[in-house]
Amino acid sequence: MIIHRTFAATAAFAVLALGLGGCATAPSNVDPLEPFNRAMYSVHEVVDGHVIKPIAEGYVKVTPRPIRTGVSNVFGNLDDLFSGINNLLQGNPARAGDDFGRVLLNSTIGFAGIFDIASDAGIQKDEQDFGITFGKWGVPNGPYLFVPLFGPTTFRDGAGWIVRIFSSPVGYMDNVALRNSITGVNYLDARARALDAESVLDTASLDRYRFLRGAYLKSRRYKVYDGKPPPDDED
Repeated sequence: MIIHRTFAATAAFAVLALGLGGCATAPSNVDPLEPFNRAMYSVHEVVDGHVIKPIAEGYVKVTPRPIRTGVSNVFGNLDDLFSGINNLLQGNPARAGDDFGRVLLNSTIGFAGIFDIASDAGIQKDEQDFGITFGKWGVPNGPYLFVPLFGPTTFRDGAGWIVRIFSSPVGYMDNVALRNSITGVNYLDARARALDAESVLDTASLDRYRFLRGAYLKSRRYKVYDGKPPPDDED
């Protein structure tokens, strides 16, 4: 699910941002909604800091690591399915085959994805989503947007969120209690895995908002161009 992917990427954003230097804090023309976004970021900080983060920390404290890893692997297995779909949409059948192979292997030998047998077998995980696909199709980023409890995005990536949400099989479960439980566990798992990134954000920048924005935008650009982005105005 999209929440899982967004929060899981937070750690990568923070680590990437360490190498951005002044680029992460320079004025940006990609954020015309900055006053609104900063207000939403402030709301996020309050709600997350007082409610979500303590629950995630409690989850990490009381849940053994092997169980947490198994939970993450199950949701990662669903992500692999969508990575395969997006690689097909991007015209990468070989990479899509690896993604679908991961799903098949982990769903069977890996007991419904609890164990990541595919990685042990040397089949690399390839994280793709609809926002990246839209970018490869030439759809412009659009303005940056910060959504409380979801995290950073852009208009283009937000459209990708919507496609993912409405195409996820979880959303079509008739059992509402089960569907909500799966969504909640997914969110909790993703938030718990993002805890380590916060220490990087705390020590690396005086302006956490701009730091995260710069890291997010450059990370997404890096993925759209398969690790070889051309220079842009922000650079």
